[in-house]
Amino acid sequence: MSTDPIEIVLATRNEGKVKEIERILSDLPVQFKPMSRLGDIPEIIESKPTLQGNAIKKAQTLFDYTGIPSLADDTGLEVDALSGQPGVRSARFAGENATDADNRALLLNKLTGCADRTARFCTVIAYIDPEGIFLFEGACEGRIRSDESGAGGFGYDSIFEPDGFAISFAEMSVESKNRISHRGKALQKFRAFLFERTASL
Repeated sequence: MSTDPIEIVLATRNEGKVKEIERILSDLPVQFKPMSRLGDIPEIIESKPTLQGNAIKKAQTLFDYTGIPSLADDTGLEVDALSGQPGVRSARFAGENATDADNRALLLNKLTGCADRTARFCTVIAYIDPEGIFLFEGACEGRIRSDESGAGGFGYDSIFEPDGFAISFAEMSVESKNRISHRGKALQKFRAFLFERTASL
């Protein structure tokens, strides 16, 4: 395997996502550059109707701007009782400038008195380099809790309880969450892809 690190731009300003990605791929020769550390990056409007479309748009915009291989993900929380909402609008569920707390509060309010609380997190990762566009997907089934629990994680983690557990994502250790989470599964697929790439260098 090459000892020279591969530079990859991350299409996120979410430090929680950055830390998850860095942990899962820590054994690979990769140097990540979050877009928040790159200065004047064009604003990327997540206007596509699908997770895949938004992931590709974000990665393509950064690749075109920097010329550096770029990685982007789009993640949605699909709640069955809400016909799959918030889905592609998960980060903006309570409005364009909504905080994570705003989004969680709105979701819990919409599910008040609802018996069916089944849900899933879905992630699509897009990686773009001079050889093309590569996609990796992951999902995690679970349910929406009736109240928040745990101080870890970010986003909807404190109200999402994965199948087979009696605690929320926010109550799990980072290692436990990464083994079963939607993003963890997608990143493991990307990790296998990147391992093959770097092993041949």
